[in-house]
Amino acid sequence: MKVLIVGDGGREHALAWKLYQSEKVDKIFVAPGNDGMLNIAERIAIEADQIEALAYFAQKQDIKMTIVGPEEPLVAGIVDYFVDRDIPIFGPKKQAALLEGSKAFAKNILDKYKIPTGEYEVFTDPDTALNYLQNADYPLVIKANGLAGGKGVIIASDYKAAQTAVARIMEDKAFGDAGDRIVVEDFIEGEEISVFALTDGQTILPVTSSRDHKAVFEGEEGPNTGGMGAYSPTPYVDSEMMEQICREILRPTLHALNSEGIDYRGVMHVGIILTENGPKVIDYNARFGDPETQVIMPLLAEDLIELMQMTNAVQLKYKKEIEIYDSDAVCVMLSSAGYPLTYKTGYEIKGLDQLKYHDDLILFHSATSLEAGNYYTAGGRVLGLTVVGEGIFNVIDKVYSYLDEVNFKDMHYRTDIGFTISKNKN
Repeated sequence: MKVLIVGDGGREHALAWKLYQSEKVDKIFVAPGNDGMLNIAERIAIEADQIEALAYFAQKQDIKMTIVGPEEPLVAGIVDYFVDRDIPIFGPKKQAALLEGSKAFAKNILDKYKIPTGEYEVFTDPDTALNYLQNADYPLVIKANGLAGGKGVIIASDYKAAQTAVARIMEDKAFGDAGDRIVVEDFIEGEEISVFALTDGQTILPVTSSRDHKAVFEGEEGPNTGGMGAYSPTPYVDSEMMEQICREILRPTLHALNSEGIDYRGVMHVGIILTENGPKVIDYNARFGDPETQVIMPLLAEDLIELMQMTNAVQLKYKKEIEIYDSDAVCVMLSSAGYPLTYKTGYEIKGLDQLKYHDDLILFHSATSLEAGNYYTAGGRVLGLTVVGEGIFNVIDKVYSYLDEVNFKDMHYRTDIGFTISKNKN
């Protein structure tokens, strides 16, 4: 069959890499993709937000499955548009994608159905927000309500920091219309993890856990990015904890959506803090994460396209669990210096040929261009280096040793991906 992947980053490259292994998949298109995917997929000059053009292409090419990588098309209703035209597509419809598209909507669901999360308030104007924040207890988390590419979350340690956050989000419009409303919620202490699950609207099955690293600098300092690295699975989520998360979060969330008349099919990606009083939800995502997909796909021991087909056909009840290899995976993102703010591109990437000699390394391109046989930087996050092996600390050591073999001008990466894991959890 032919498949179409919508998006252009490392997540989409990882999805293409996994789908390429399926005996069911004959041809992979990626729209718009990047040049690092050309050995396994054909790039199509259609942007992820050009829904009508994507649907026309899928119909013309008789695409049997379209997979949506980024959140923006999902929130804009790409799945509704495809389904209305009987074009196979994987992902939640517009109403379901609101779980990610609106922080206020998600918090309302959590509150209404008593799913564990932090206390919160929603504000539509800065003066009312600042009046509340003047007498609040800190630290607090201040979030842009809408989509902000993973960058619209600010932790305020005091009122002055909260003032700056409100001004940046609501007045300066740093995240555009996403900042028309803000959600202010309690800062929840504990280990932060993500759980990925597949749901067909009736059954929800966990895939695995992971840990993203959002801040641009070591020690979770600096502005939030789309993600500077990840590892999977997290040692903090054993089988007992995963069952607790299913019992207290995943299944109640699906029940809540069904009670609201929302048919959610696709990936449910839940951000969770493991507190002393149990797991609590911090946010939802309606798609595969980036860079988490770069560590999850190499661990997935099943045919991805089959899982997607079962999800669309409401057949997940026939599976007891989703099988994952008993290994660890760590990804470190190489970015352009200055990301996520201002940065320059067009620098030659050197050393990529040397990386091919490492059997345990998978290279995922996030933003590269190919010119005369050489790769050049073409964005903020440039490359993801993923290593798969036994023992999380061994895998971390390996990925950092391989990093010495690749370089480009102004290359930046975090040196502490995974180092927050306590030794006794390994």
